[in-house]
Amino acid sequence: MKKRIADALFYFRVYVFAPQTAWAIDDAKRISKNETMTAPAIETQNLSKQYPHGFLHLKKKTSLQGLTMQVQSGEVFGFLGPNGAGKSTTIKLLMGIIFPTAGTAQILGKPVSDVSMHRDIGYLPEQPYFYDYLTAAEVLDYFGRFHGFSAAERGERVQKVLKTVALETAGKIQLRKYSKGMLQRVGLAQAILHDPKLVILDEPMSGLDPVGRREVRDIILELKNAGKTILFSTHILSDAETLCDRVGVIAGGKLRGVGAPGSIVGVQATGMEIVFELAESAVNAQQILAKATRSGMNFRISVIEGELYAALGELRAAGAKIISVTQIKPTLEDYFLELVGQDRAQAAAIEVSGK
Repeated sequence: MKKRIADALFYFRVYVFAPQTAWAIDDAKRISKNETMTAPAIETQNLSKQYPHGFLHLKKKTSLQGLTMQVQSGEVFGFLGPNGAGKSTTIKLLMGIIFPTAGTAQILGKPVSDVSMHRDIGYLPEQPYFYDYLTAAEVLDYFGRFHGFSAAERGERVQKVLKTVALETAGKIQLRKYSKGMLQRVGLAQAILHDPKLVILDEPMSGLDPVGRREVRDIILELKNAGKTILFSTHILSDAETLCDRVGVIAGGKLRGVGAPGSIVGVQATGMEIVFELAESAVNAQQILAKATRSGMNFRISVIEGELYAALGELRAAGAKIISVTQIKPTLEDYFLELVGQDRAQAAAIEVSGK
């Protein structure tokens, strides 16, 4: 109930009143860098958030620490991190749902204290709630009223976004009869109903089956092709590699790396993988297969680059058929798991030492 009241107050404050100043966390005297260049869609400087906890709330727990990053206009930016890393905290700070302990943030060239900027932002929370006795068309019409659209314009926009999210034939069905994926698409529909410049999605793939994830991915790609800027948080790395121009990896409340999915992990090969076929009755087969991994009818073996030709010679001498030879390069998943592992090891050390 408290969450529903908070969400209602948030929309009422943003879309009905939209005052020019509501609360100030930004320095009004801050001078924008590179004024002659296009301003980033999102820019944060040293953004931090602490929560009181413990007996009498005398202790502080840091959820986000010194976040400085930019999201450029027109790009799809993936915000990656494990559960509890600070992804949702960052998004809630940008949306004005919670307030920062320190730091500044700008969206579309405006400080986040300027609530009118929300007119150009579409937002999908991690766990959106809709009145399930309403139909999708009724829910979207309700959100359309926040933006001051006329009845005719609301009807036109509702039909357009329902078609965009492939729900045009289900628009008159009560939401209680929708699947998880369909509800997520309703959430996306309300986020883009007013044709925003920036779309912020908090864990849009969470809890979806492969079909639902594919449907949401297709919608994000359509938005990108339409020139929208998209920031979405996720811990599903394959989605980030497929969709994102750049990603930011956050762990333990700190930003650990930013870059294109292919470049952030480096391009240097860590080894070579040989896929081959070999009869188990062949000469020296058992010695070779002891070092290999079976994959269906084939075998795989990994060697360092300097030992590649020697390994190929040994396989040919045993009568093996070489299927493929490929470089082993670090993946986004490898990079992600390494950072998360470092963060957990550090957290364990702090806990043991009692600091």
